[in-house]
Amino acid sequence: MSSNIRIKKKCQLCNSEFVAKTTVTKFCGEICAKIAYKARKQAEKISNATKKTSYKVDSKDKVQELQLREFLSVKDTALLLGCSSKTIYRLIEKGTIKATNIGDRLTRIKRTEVDHIFYQEN
Repeated sequence: MSSNIRIKKKCQLCNSEFVAKTTVTKFCGEICAKIAYKARKQAEKISNATKKTSYKVDSKDKVQELQLREFLSVKDTALLLGCSSKTIYRLIEKGTIKATNIGDRLTRIKRTEVDHIFYQEN
């Protein structure tokens, strides 16, 4: 079943008047629709790039915040030292870093232990 709707509209891109056959039509033709699509995709790429850049700035703020905490999680310690969490678990198992298990999955490391790694004498 088709309808015989005819609505006069203005194209959102070129502002020319056209007759739309549906209520959701925004552009006067295929060319304007393609131009608007390309502009929308370009804006999306710019937005994604901006989010990635702001994430890096946020990670610097996170490191500064971690330097002020007294107790750190394994993930936070890994971020602070710039290594993986597996490396931190290896250091705990080796005895280089002292850690405490509060629960099944809550391993906490005292901030002074992290500092101690760099100041210990061989």
